[in-house]
Amino acid sequence: MKLGAFSISLSVKDIHKSKKFYEALGFSEFAGDLEKNYLIMKNGNAIIGLFQGMFEGNILTFNPGWDENAKKLNEFNDVREIQEHLLANGIPIEKEVEKGTKGPASIVSVDPDGNAILIDQHV
Repeated sequence: MKLGAFSISLSVKDIHKSKKFYEALGFSEFAGDLEKNYLIMKNGNAIIGLFQGMFEGNILTFNPGWDENAKKLNEFNDVREIQEHLLANGIPIEKEVEKGTKGPASIVSVDPDGNAILIDQHV
């Protein structure tokens, strides 16, 4: 199964301090809007999202249809295919995609240790 680009979405207390910290680790701004309290930062193929006041806890994020540069992939598993696969394997989904839809959509699951997993398709 092809899940696309991987990143971790971090719930941060102070986005300015977090930005400075991750810049010191070699990350640079890739996308987002500091004025809206979110940034996507990259260091090589490593991607982290910094989000202030948007959600609690950290989220493992996959983007079907995108590579690590947010470029569309020619081949990928649609989020609906991934949803069917997870359900067929007994993996509960907290937020499902309606069957019969197409295009951008997302699903959310939680791993056995309580870590949220967002599969967020933008194409």
